Amino acid sequence: MSIPGPIIPIPMLKVRKMADETGLDFSDQITSLENKYIQALKDLYTRLTPIQRVNIARHPNRPTFLDHVFNITEKFVELHGDRAGYDDPAIVTGIGTIDGKRYMFIGHQKGRNTKENIQRNFGMPTPHGYRKALRMMYYADHHGFPIVTFIDTPGAYADLKSEELGQGEAIAHNLRTMFGLKVPIVSIVMGEGGSGGALAIGCANKLLMLENAVFYVASPEACAAILWKSAKASPKAAEKLKITATELCKLQIADGVIPEPLGGAHADPLWTSQQIKTAINDSMDELNKMNTEELLRHRMLKFRKIGGFQEGIPIEPKRKANMKKKEEPIAKEMTIDVELVGEVEKLKQQILKAKQSSIEPPALDKIIEKLKKEIDHEYSEAVKATGLEDRLVMLQQEFSKANSQDQLIQPSLNDKIKKLTEDFNQALSAAPNYERLKNKLDMFKELSEAKSLSDRNNKAATLKHEVNTKFRDVLSRPDIKEKQEALMAAIRSSGVSALGDLDDELKKKISEFKKEIELELANALKLLGLDVDVVKTKAIEISQEDSVSEFKPKIEELNKEINGRIENALNSSDLKSKIELLKMEVAKAGKSPDLASKNRIAALEQQIKRSLVEAVDAPHLKEEHEKLQSEISSVVEYSGEFNGSLKKESPEQYNCTNDEWREKIGTNPTFA
Repeated sequence: MSIPGPIIPIPMLKVRKMADETGLDFSDQITSLENKYIQALKDLYTRLTPIQRVNIARHPNRPTFLDHVFNITEKFVELHGDRAGYDDPAIVTGIGTIDGKRYMFIGHQKGRNTKENIQRNFGMPTPHGYRKALRMMYYADHHGFPIVTFIDTPGAYADLKSEELGQGEAIAHNLRTMFGLKVPIVSIVMGEGGSGGALAIGCANKLLMLENAVFYVASPEACAAILWKSAKASPKAAEKLKITATELCKLQIADGVIPEPLGGAHADPLWTSQQIKTAINDSMDELNKMNTEELLRHRMLKFRKIGGFQEGIPIEPKRKANMKKKEEPIAKEMTIDVELVGEVEKLKQQILKAKQSSIEPPALDKIIEKLKKEIDHEYSEAVKATGLEDRLVMLQQEFSKANSQDQLIQPSLNDKIKKLTEDFNQALSAAPNYERLKNKLDMFKELSEAKSLSDRNNKAATLKHEVNTKFRDVLSRPDIKEKQEALMAAIRSSGVSALGDLDDELKKKISEFKKEIELELANALKLLGLDVDVVKTKAIEISQEDSVSEFKPKIEELNKEINGRIENALNSSDLKSKIELLKMEVAKAGKSPDLASKNRIAALEQQIKRSLVEAVDAPHLKEEHEKLQSEISSVVEYSGEFNGSLKKESPEQYNCTNDEWREKIGTNPTFA
C-alpha cells in the first residue's frame, strides 16, 4: 500500500474557493503553490532529526489509543476497574475483534484537549491503572485471547500518592506476569514510550513502532538536565539516546517500523490505523504458528539478547558495530610523564646526531602525536579544575548549532570565546597540573621546531638534487653538446688568446648559445614547480637603476599614501567585523572545509578585497600612478621589463588562499 499524499492546508483551500467564487482562473498558480508545499513537506519529513520525531510523537492532534481501536475493530467493549475500588482513566482495556478474531486490547489513553488530558492524567498511569491491565492480562490468558498493547505515555505518574500505593511494585508485577502469559503478545508504540511506565505493558513477543514514535528510558529533556545541566541540550541528548524507531530496530530492541503518512499520523489517522491493523495481523499470524513453549521461549530470548554477551563467545559483527567503542585506558600521570621525558631526551640525542646527515629521527612523528594527546588531556583536566567546563560545553553547543545550520559565526559568539579564553588563561596558573602542562608544551614546541627544520632541510636537499640532475640532463643533450663543440672549435680556429679579441659574429653566437641554455634550464626548472626569471646583466641593471633613481621620492610618496588608505580601511569597524567573521569561518571550516564553508569564506574574502580596492580607488591616485608610469617608460628602454614598485602595496596582495588567510589572520581552531 502506497503512502498517501499530504493533506492540502486550509489556507490553500480557501484561496481555491475564493478563486471559484470570483470566477477568476488562478488554477496554475494554485497548483504550483500546492506542488511546492508538497515537495517542501517531503523534504522536511524525510530528514527529521531525533528531537523533531519526539515533537511529532507529542503532537496534540496525534490519534490516541481509542481512535486506533475504533478504526481497526469491528466490535469493541471497554472493560473497567482494577477490582480494588478504582478505575484509572489513563489506561483503557477492552475486548475487540479484527477480521472476526477476538483480541484483548490494553493501552495508554491521552486526551484530545486540555480537559480530557487532565481527566486522563496526560496518559500517565497510577498503580490502579497497571493493576487493571494486570487483571485483563490474566483474563485474556485464561480465555486464550491474544493481547495487543498500545504504548503512549511519558512515564508512570510519580506523585507521592502513587508511591504510597506501590507504583514500583505494580510495574514489577506486570513485568513478571507478562513473561509467563501463554498467549501471543504484540506491543505497538504509537507515540511516546517512557521508561517503566511503557515497559509495564510492553514485554511482548513483538514490539512494533510507528515511524515517528520514540521509546526511551529517560526523556531527552531529563537526560540533558542530568548530563549537561541544561534542558537546552535535549537535541543532543535525543541523538545520543538512540530513541527513534529505525535506531531501535538496528539495536534489535524494536522488531518493525509501521509507516506514517507525510506530516505524521495525525495527517491521516484512518490510513495509519489500517497500517497498524495489517501489522497486527501479520505478527499474530507468525506467533500463532508457535506452541506455548516456543512462544514463551521466543519472548524470553527477545529480552535476553538485548545488550547481553557471554564470555568467550564472539560478538556478531552487526551488533558489534552498534556497541560503544572501547576507550583506551589512561595510565597514571606520573608514569606517563616520566616515560615521555625519557623518550624526549633520547630523541634529542638522536636529533643532534642526525643534524650532520640531515636525516629525520624515525620516532619524531610518533613522539609528537603522543605529546599532542597528553597536552589535550592536560588541558581537559585544567578546564575541569578551573570550573570552566560548563561554560565550555555551552559554547561548544552554540558553535555546533551554528555549524549544523550553516550560519555565519556571529561576533557575539567570538566575544564569548575570547572572554572564556581570557578567564581560562588567568586561572590556568592555579590549576594543579599547570607545571605538567607547561613542561609538555615546552617539549612539544621544541620537537615541533626540530620537525619543521628537518622538513625544510630534507626539502632543500631533495630540491638541490633535482636541480643538479636537470642541469646535467640539459648539458648532456646531444644537440647542446654539438653546438658547444662547434663553438669551441671556432674559438680555437680563430687563434686569439683572449675572449675579448673575438670578432663580433663569434661573440654573438656565444651570446645566443648562452641564452639558449638559460631558456632550456628555465623550462626544465618550471617542470619542478620553480618559476625562473632570466635577469638582465649587471651593467644594464645598474644603468636602469640610475635612470629611474630620480623617481624614487615620488614613488615612495605615492606608496605612503596608498599604505595610509589601506591602514585606515583595515582599522574601520566594518572591515574589522568582516575579518573577525572570516577568522571564525576559517577556524570552523578546519583543514578540510565542505562546499558551503568554502563559499562563505570566498564571499567574505571578496567583500574584504572589495573594501580594500575601494579604499585606494581615488581618481588623483590613478592619475599620479599613470603619470609616473609614463615618465618611467620614457626613460627605461624596455618598459615591459620594469616591475613597478607600486604593485608592491596594491590591494591584490590580499588575494589569498584559505591557508594564506590563516597565516595572515592567525586563527587557531583549537581551544588551547
